[in-house]
Amino acid sequence: MDFDFSDSEIQRYARHIVLKDVGGTGQMKLKHGRVLVVGAGGLGSPLAMYLAAAGVGTIGIVDDDVVELSNLQRQIAHGMGDIGTPKVDSARATMLNMNPDVTVQTHQMRLNAKNVQDLIAQYDVIADGSDNFETRFLLNDACYFAGKTLVSGAALRFDGQVSTFKAHLGAPHPCYRCIYHAPPPADAIPSCSQGGVLGAVVGTIGGMQATEVLKELMGIGDSLSGQLVIVDALSASFRKIRVPRDPGCPLCSESATIKDLSCHEH
Repeated sequence: MDFDFSDSEIQRYARHIVLKDVGGTGQMKLKHGRVLVVGAGGLGSPLAMYLAAAGVGTIGIVDDDVVELSNLQRQIAHGMGDIGTPKVDSARATMLNMNPDVTVQTHQMRLNAKNVQDLIAQYDVIADGSDNFETRFLLNDACYFAGKTLVSGAALRFDGQVSTFKAHLGAPHPCYRCIYHAPPPADAIPSCSQGGVLGAVVGTIGGMQATEVLKELMGIGDSLSGQLVIVDALSASFRKIRVPRDPGCPLCSESATIKDLSCHEH
């Protein structure tokens, strides 16, 4: 692989390049990588910022919301001067201020069954930083059908979880529905606005997601596919549990009942 780095890039990424498992080869994979970050909020902010700092060549951000004062307790890509600004624009400005060598593509819209497939087709890895089950299940199903790796994160109150899903590769890789077959009933689980979340917790989870995305792009380390990391901030504990492929999964099993994204059309 030819290492087409400028002098400034060599200096910027020096701490990566000296890592035995990264080196020039890994950094070049990052430079040519394309990642879509879904959500520019609590998880998406640190996730997108670390991807930009790491030198991921093309980063897409999708979000349909604008910055509000209540966001600033945890959504570190935004500041006081960004209130009222689309989150994708604010996040893009923060990322480019950090690293002007990357390309940031903004998608100010809400994902749905009609636009998700065309959007994820443009990227190598999808990182889910959304805050609702509707989007999580939509992304899981769309990534499965599109053959895309999905790095998923979630946080509420003092807890969080991270995993990687690539069921399109076949057994033993599970999908999100292997853990949760269907979205919970409405209002069964509070949103962050209802239940609250410690700001630093989403930073922890978003940073972990960024690490897993970088590993997937470079093909290094142990993938989190088939495993779920559960974080309890109050007890400062991290648990990693095995998540097997579900032989009765409605999406990725031989008896699958979900054949397309029509179940998301409403």
